[in-house]
This record gives sequence, structure tokens and C-alpha cells, in this order.
Amino acid sequence: MLDYEAEAAHYDRTRGGEPRAAAAAEAVLRLVPPGARTLLDLACGTGLVTERLTRPGLRVYGADAAHAMLRVAAGRAPGRVVRADARRLPFPDASLDAVSAVWLLHLVPFAAEIVAEAARVLRPGGVLIATVDKDAAHDVGSDIDAVLGPHRSAETASDRADLITRHADRHGLDPAPGTHFTGHGQGGTPRGTARKLRAGYFASWFPGDPSTVETLATALAALPDQDRPRAEPRYRLARFVLRA
Repeated sequence: MLDYEAEAAHYDRTRGGEPRAAAAAEAVLRLVPPGARTLLDLACGTGLVTERLTRPGLRVYGADAAHAMLRVAAGRAPGRVVRADARRLPFPDASLDAVSAVWLLHLVPFAAEIVAEAARVLRPGGVLIATVDKDAAHDVGSDIDAVLGPHRSAETASDRADLITRHADRHGLDPAPGTHFTGHGQGGTPRGTARKLRAGYFASWFPGDPSTVETLATALAALPDQDRPRAEPRYRLARFVLRA
């Protein structure tokens, strides 16, 4: 996994910036019940999405495990961010109306524990909103994907929709209609993808064997239009409602 303490300085610039954050926040808000008064944004990072989760009457908090990320987030959501492990949140039982986890569950081997903790802090009728099948969304059928495809496996993804649904059911969360949003600015280029492979960006589906990295980087370097972005990913947001 990447060092998110080090990533904080350039995270926004390399992840689609404000357009992607705005699309994510708007999609999350579509799934938050009208009467919700509190929302916790897990793994809030630099707060770029968190600060956009605004609606009259809705109080939004952010939590992240990385100090450097939170230092940036604190400037965007002053007094509303806290350093916390998503498996051990500093909130009482049944104290929140909504929990969001955008671009989190694919990164960790303990997604089940995060779902359980979200269920603990939600009130009956509260919602968990999370991106699922994140890596699959990046496969847009491009020539880059033709190179990477044999090394991707949806079966190993910790945020597979069916897997998260099973975790949710065990903790009293029922599936409800979700939505999608576009990852603006995240259309990959061959040159950029090779650079990210070498930097360890794809740890959720690629173990990073050095010889394979160089084999893939060489194949990517042979593709045309090295700096032309391919199609942008379209992310899936799942929603689960805590049983009364």
C-alpha cells in the first residue's frame, strides 16, 4: 500500500482534483436520506470530498488514519476531522445517520471490520455509502487495459460488491439502490500508468514483482499516444440501510 503520509502533498493533484471530488460528493449526497443530520466521511484524506458534502441541516465529520492527510483536511473542515482507524471509531453506538467510505474498501484486507464498525455507529435507518468494485471501474476497455488485464483479478478485490453485501448483511445492513459517478481527470495514459506501476500505486490488485513491473512498463511504452488520456473510470457507489 502507498504511504499516505507522503502522498498528502500531491494527492489532490494526482487524483483528479476538484472535478472528481465534486462528482463524488454529489453522488454521496444523492444517497443520504433527506432527514439525515450527521454524516461521517471515512478515510477522508485531504478533505477535498468532505468539504463538498454540504447540505442544509447536515453536519459532516471526517476521519483518517494519516496525520499528513488530516493536516490538510483540517483546513477544509476545521473542527470536524479526527485521526482514527476506520475499525475503531471515536463515536458512540447508534450516533450517526450516515457513513461514507469513498475509495477505501479496495485498499484494505479488513473491509469486513470497517463495515461492522459503520453498522455500530449508525442509528437504525442510517445508511452506509461506499465505493465497490473500484479496480474494475478502471478497466475501460482501452489498450492500457489490454496490457494490464491478465494481471488483474476481480476475485481478489476486497471491495467486490457481492462480498461487501455479505459483510453488510451480517451486521444488519440491507442493500438499497446506489448510484455511479465519473472519475474526472483519471483517464490513464500509457506513460503515466508505467510510472504508477513503478511507484507501487496499484497494490490493491498487483503485488509489484519487479520483473513483472518492468515487463508491463515496456509493453506500455510500446503503445501509441503515450500522453493521451484514455476513457475516465465510472465508479459505483453502493448503499446499505441499517435495519430498525
